[in-house]
Amino acid sequence: MKHTIFTGMATAMVTPMTASGVDYDALSNFIEFQIANGINALVAVGTTGESATLSPEERRQVIRFTVEKVAGRVPVIAGTGTNNTAPAIGYSIDACEDGADALLIVTPYYNKATQNGLIAHYTAIADSVDKPIILYNVPSRTGCNLLPATIEKLAEHPNIAGVKEASGNMSQVVELFARCGDKLDIYSGEDALTVPMISMGGKGTISVLSDVCPREAVAMTDAALSGDFATAAAWQCKLLPLINCLFSEVNPIPVKAAISAMGFGEEILRLPLTPMEPENRKKLFQEMRKLGVNV
Repeated sequence: MKHTIFTGMATAMVTPMTASGVDYDALSNFIEFQIANGINALVAVGTTGESATLSPEERRQVIRFTVEKVAGRVPVIAGTGTNNTAPAIGYSIDACEDGADALLIVTPYYNKATQNGLIAHYTAIADSVDKPIILYNVPSRTGCNLLPATIEKLAEHPNIAGVKEASGNMSQVVELFARCGDKLDIYSGEDALTVPMISMGGKGTISVLSDVCPREAVAMTDAALSGDFATAAAWQCKLLPLINCLFSEVNPIPVKAAISAMGFGEEILRLPLTPMEPENRKKLFQEMRKLGVNV
C-alpha cells in the first residue's frame, strides 16, 4: 500500500465569494473553523468549491492561500481536474509548486472518455507531477464512470494513491474493494455511505457534510475507524436528514446557503448556479438547528 494522504474526514470546502471575487477573509475564518473542529484534511477548489467557474488565476490563488493558511496543520488536497488533459496537467503542476500535499482529479465531464481514455488521461497527469493523486469518480455529475478494473490498472502508477468513489452503486463499491483494497486508499465520496464504506476497509470520506458540522462528521468517522460501528451507525442515521437536505439541490447550492447562514461570507454562487429554493432552504435550516448549528 502506498503512503496514506489522510485517514478520517476531509472537507470538500466551499469557496466563499463576493460579487467581485473570492472572499479571502471568509475563507480564512472557514479554514480555522474546520481545523478547530478536528477535520483531518481540507480540499481546496474541488467541485464543491465551484472550480468549474473559477478562473485559472483564482483557482491557483485559492490553493496557494489555503496552503499558506493551513501551514501544515492538516493535509491540503488541491482539486485540479477538468475535462481537458492539458490544463489539468498545468493546474496539477501549479498546485504542486504551491505546496499542496496531494491532488484530487475528477473524471472528464461532458466529452467523457472510454476506459482506455481515462487511463491515458490520468497517466499523463500522474507522469507530470511528484505528489500523490486521488482519482474522483462521480458519474451522476460527469456522465463518466471510472470502473473498478480501470482503477485497478491506474493503481499500478506510483503517484496514484487513492480514489474518491461517489458512484453510489454498492455492488460497484464492493468490486472496487475486492480489486483494489490492497492497492490504493479508498474514500467515500457519498456522505450517506461513509460508515458502510469504512466497514469495507475505506480510509474515510471526502465530505460536503463536514462543511456544516465538522465535529459531528469527524465523530462518525472516528467511531467507524476504531471499529465501534454501533456508534458510527448511530451517527450516520442521525446525520442522514441533514445529508439529504445538503443534496436536495445541485451541490454546492445547499451547502453555500448553509455556510453563509453560519456567518462564512455571502450566499453568492456563480451562474449557472442560483440560490436555494425557499422550501428547501427552510428544511435545511431546520435540520441544522436540530444538530445545534446556529443559523
